[in-house]
Order: sequence, then C-alpha cells, then structure tokens
Amino acid sequence: MQLQVDKLNLFCYFLYKGKGIKIQEYRVKNGFSQEMLTENLGVSRQSISKWELGQSLPEIDKIITMSKLFRVTTDDLLSVNNKIVQKTNNKFHFGIYLIVKDFNLSINFYEKLLSTRASKINNIFAEFSFSFNQCFSIMDESNSKNHNNKENGGNKFVLNFWIENLNEEYERIKILNIGKLTKIKSVNMKYYFFNLYDPDNNIIEITGNYKK
Repeated sequence: MQLQVDKLNLFCYFLYKGKGIKIQEYRVKNGFSQEMLTENLGVSRQSISKWELGQSLPEIDKIITMSKLFRVTTDDLLSVNNKIVQKTNNKFHFGIYLIVKDFNLSINFYEKLLSTRASKINNIFAEFSFSFNQCFSIMDESNSKNHNNKENGGNKFVLNFWIENLNEEYERIKILNIGKLTKIKSVNMKYYFFNLYDPDNNIIEITGNYKK
C-alpha cells in the first residue's frame, strides 16, 4: 500500500507541478480561511499559499484529508481544469474490472478490503479510483446486457483501456491482426467498446469516443 501511495505522489507531482490544483476554489466554497485549513491539516499557512499558487503540492494524505473536508473526491480536487485533464488523458486510460455475481456483497467486501468507499456506483458498475486515469471496478454480471464474459470462456477479470478515437483504434488493431477481435458494441447507445483477446483468451476491452 505504501508503494502505491509513493507512486501516486510522484505521479501527481509530475502531472500538476506548476499548474496549481483546485484547493483555493473548494476552500472558499466551503467557507474555510487559510488559517482554518492549516489547523485541520497541521501545516503552515505558507504551505497552503504555495499549494494554491501551484508552487508545490501537498502529500497524498493531505489531499485525502482536504477531499473529506471539502466533501469532494480526490479526482475533483486534482482536476486543474478540463483542458489539462483532457490533454493528459486523451491517449490512455487504464482500468481493470471484476465481473461478480453478488454485486452488493462484492461492493461491501472491496470497500472493507481497500478501506475506502466506492467513488461511483450505478446499477452496473462500482468504481474505486486511485487517480484520474487508473481505477478498479466491479461489474454486476446479472445486470449487464450486451456486456458479459460468456463468450470468453468465463474469465472474470477484464483489462480496460480508454482511447480518444475508438474508430481509429479499431482500424489500427484490425490491421495488426494480433488476436480475435469483436465488432464495436454499445451499452444503451452511450458506452461504445470492442473486445480484443490475447493468446490466453483474456479480454482487453477498449472503449472511447465513437462516431458512427
């Protein structure tokens, strides 16, 4: 767990150094002065000022504490603006999800295992975010029409990659001819994806912006 935290610290540092993060915005919205925030975080006012000016970044435990104080997710706190996130995220988003039979029981299990609440829950997915482009999710097997693991021999884990242009990526992989490829599918005409199978028949699910 400590290794994961250290990697996230390093990741955040290189991604946001000199950009600033949304501490001041959420601090003001929630009626916190810099002095009040220093008392809650156990840091100096100078540190708060540097964070808000983008001159330095808080440690990950401070980011987590502030997200709780401001009642937002760490992703919200770290999202400088949509353009920066989009610029960093337009090529690659990685996740892994587990297909489960008992959805609620599994959510409870992983919330206790990971010592955190699921950041997003709907009737199909529960998501645990580690950074804005890395996550672990649980998918409800009984409530996932056109999105199941029956055609791949019953494998439960799925690698998921997000790509800016799904059409171009599909054509690129089709030309590569490196493994079995499905057609582009949709879930409720909102989520578009296709599956690629590796030599061991494991699923790589690739999704992204799709134009018919």
